[in-house]
Amino acid sequence: NQKAEVVKSITTPLYVPRDVDYVIEGWVDPQNLKIEGPFGDHTGYYTLEEPYPVMEVSAITRKTEPIFLATVVGKPPLEDKYMGWATERIFLPLLKTNAPDLIDYHMPENGVFHNLIFAKMQPLYKGHAKQFMHVFWGAGQMSFVKHALFVDEKGPELNNYFAMAKYVLDRFSPKMLFISEGITDALDHSSPEALVGGKLGIDATQKHTPQTPALLDDEKLLALVKERIPEVEELRQYMLMTPNPVTVMTINKTRRVNECFELLDDLKEHLSIIAFVDAEKNNVDNPYMLTWRIVNNMDAQRDVRISGEMVYIDGTNKNALDGFERRWPDDVTCTPAVVASLKSKGLWDLDPKLEFDYQL
Repeated sequence: NQKAEVVKSITTPLYVPRDVDYVIEGWVDPQNLKIEGPFGDHTGYYTLEEPYPVMEVSAITRKTEPIFLATVVGKPPLEDKYMGWATERIFLPLLKTNAPDLIDYHMPENGVFHNLIFAKMQPLYKGHAKQFMHVFWGAGQMSFVKHALFVDEKGPELNNYFAMAKYVLDRFSPKMLFISEGITDALDHSSPEALVGGKLGIDATQKHTPQTPALLDDEKLLALVKERIPEVEELRQYMLMTPNPVTVMTINKTRRVNECFELLDDLKEHLSIIAFVDAEKNNVDNPYMLTWRIVNNMDAQRDVRISGEMVYIDGTNKNALDGFERRWPDDVTCTPAVVASLKSKGLWDLDPKLEFDYQL
């Protein structure tokens, strides 16, 4: 528990840790802005170009034998997830000061930290989980979280994703959903305007008794869907052992997806939760990357619709068809030339299936 030793920097009045590997000194004029980006970020998308203050570097110093720490970012799974998981443990005690009945929380790696959070709590009264949603959405950078799912103390381990999905879907009702609005991360590209957008809270602390739909196999269900929405290409149903299976559909958009929602209302005996993604770049057999795509691309206020006991989600890329006026960023990918170069140097030894599964 020694105190950190600090020394004065060379060209500024600031003090810096004595044993730091590198020090970059300089001055920032908040009025001197330059365009930054685009560059690949941990969301798996290229950060949009935005004006940011310029730092005029006045000195760079280092240890005699410094270690330069760096991490690679892009589509999950990547190594920066360990930093995210470290923040879970660091900030849990602080969150408990405002949410004393919070037991634990977890940020799945394919939710890229601020797009999806699971939390476990001890609910003591009606609306307790909604109260905690507001705590999360009002606590520092936790307020950037777009989607927060709360379970009670009897819920499974938060990092057991299959068990979590089953626990929630066994008790799910659209009544659990709470849609709000708040600030978003500067890296969020899905909201209609920068820095503010929809929030989705799911209160799974109370059990509902949903009615199990009449299940059809994927092929028969796809045929019925295509009669109503010809643009749909593929369909896959997940968690069929629960009363609320999740149906993912790929679509070649020729209109707003939310115009298609009501066309499926008459299939309510077969459908419960329906998510649409673009046919391009999405594999209906890869739930890990589908989750990444959907929580990145959706704005709850715009992209979630409840119809009786059915929930529709639009997880597609947005464009002029949707009245979307911001520029939609590209996925972070390695070009074939880069992949070939890495392989020739022995730096890329991934199985081709992994390359496909994680859309590298």
